[in-house]
Amino acid sequence: MTELLKIHPADNVIVALRDFRAGEEVELPEGGTLPFREDVPTKHKFAERDFAEGDTITMYGVTVGKTLRPVPRGTRISTENVVHASSDYSVGQRSTEWDAPDVSAFRGRTFSGYHRGDGQVGTRNYWLVIPLVFCENRNVEVIQSAMLEKLGYVTDRAFSVDVDALIAKYRAGAAEEDILSTEILRSGTELHGKRVFPNVDGIKFLTHQGGCGGIRQDSEALCRLLAGYLNNPNVAGGTVLSLGCQNAQAGFLQEALDRIAPDFSKPLYILEQQRSKSEREFIAEAVKVTFTGLMQANQIERRPAGLEHLTLGLECGGSDGFSGISANPALGYASDLLVSLGGKAILSEFPELNGVEQELVNRCVTEEGALKFAHLMRSYSQRAEAVGSAFSMNPSPGNIRDGLITDAMKSAGAAKKGGTSPVVDVLDYTEQATRPGLNLLCTPGNDVESTTGLAGSGANLIVFTTGLGTPTGNPITPTVKMASNTALAQRMADIIDINAGTVISGEDTIQSKGEELLELLLRVASGEQLTRAEQLGQDDFIPWKRGVSL
Repeated sequence: MTELLKIHPADNVIVALRDFRAGEEVELPEGGTLPFREDVPTKHKFAERDFAEGDTITMYGVTVGKTLRPVPRGTRISTENVVHASSDYSVGQRSTEWDAPDVSAFRGRTFSGYHRGDGQVGTRNYWLVIPLVFCENRNVEVIQSAMLEKLGYVTDRAFSVDVDALIAKYRAGAAEEDILSTEILRSGTELHGKRVFPNVDGIKFLTHQGGCGGIRQDSEALCRLLAGYLNNPNVAGGTVLSLGCQNAQAGFLQEALDRIAPDFSKPLYILEQQRSKSEREFIAEAVKVTFTGLMQANQIERRPAGLEHLTLGLECGGSDGFSGISANPALGYASDLLVSLGGKAILSEFPELNGVEQELVNRCVTEEGALKFAHLMRSYSQRAEAVGSAFSMNPSPGNIRDGLITDAMKSAGAAKKGGTSPVVDVLDYTEQATRPGLNLLCTPGNDVESTTGLAGSGANLIVFTTGLGTPTGNPITPTVKMASNTALAQRMADIIDINAGTVISGEDTIQSKGEELLELLLRVASGEQLTRAEQLGQDDFIPWKRGVSL
């Protein structure tokens, strides 16, 4: 196993692939030896040369920081001696020449999907029940409790928790230590084969805290997001609950649907509680129309479809010092393969593109796209600074602990998810991905807000890379979790679908792991394999509120 990694020839820091102790001496990738002056943990970076105060730190070939004080050769790069810094960017001459990967192993392949009337193809067949305003969340939950298990959609209970055992011990006078030592995990329950509608993969009940009370723009954005979910190829139709008086009016939702899907033909039922006789009558009507919608959705069956019908959301979260050298580049290679085959990929999380803007600007196929990307990045950064924050504050304590000490360093690795293909379009939040190729989508770096946005812009698959582990999924889009390191894949095997740690150990290359990932995605897209997130019911949905609350 290789012990060190210099990612780019221009870099002046090196990644430690194992723990090093002060006093150890190692051979450098480009020749010569280096003695460690202090302990350097796995995933962290150390100085290849002596740095003076104010020197530039370069990683992935780009600026990722500035030294706060002299940093001797062989010492660790940390938040104590380095601060965030990134290069400026501008729109000028661009180059979109691209050395596309060899796709011969995938050419002519298909997946088995749900064909929609507008030509889209879903990897799942879901019915949506969604509120236009948080006032309807309780009604959504009542409908969920009435329908979900009766229709056979409480499946694959991986485990249950026996609270009755704790109650019995408590009533028998057990002490706290006895309670804590009681085994209450029970094996799971299988409910497969009991679905009333076998061709419907599930009913997804979304709740949120928006729709009223904030600025009108947030409510309008919520309507556009929900329209995107209804238009997503993984959705067969939906039941929408409206109170009636809220900012997020049903008319706004319909306008948003008309704009993004003029030929929308899926069954859609919009109910307004303030026009109903009573809450009970309102809920009963919602249950009945949802049932009839499920009858229609059940008539759709999986059929073969070309890979050009796949739209892959590219996401990372709980990143570590290996994310940018194993999982993210492997996902980027899979993205390049899919794009070469006529599919779409969507790279989001704009705060985590800070420092690599110039590279992405240069990859935009149109000047209009380059200018839009630069504008969205600058305006987003300015809004963050206006409320006393900045992109530089993006790395979390977990990121920093595992070697990602500046936003530019984190971003340079995060951007690897987008591979090397040209950028065909730049989308603001809720805009739809319609052009084959790599799309950039403006979302926050927040994991769930970003995955929520990816599905709302049309992703019918998502790959979520992680180095620390995160129990995140999406209600309508299968989310594949890819670990950056083998220790995580083994420790949190219940939430990880594929391990890119084999790239670090040398068992795989970026290319072989990317091809393995695409093979997995085809099985997931065809319904042959459920993701861990689906098995665990990780249906996370958080709309992005971009304004203040009024």
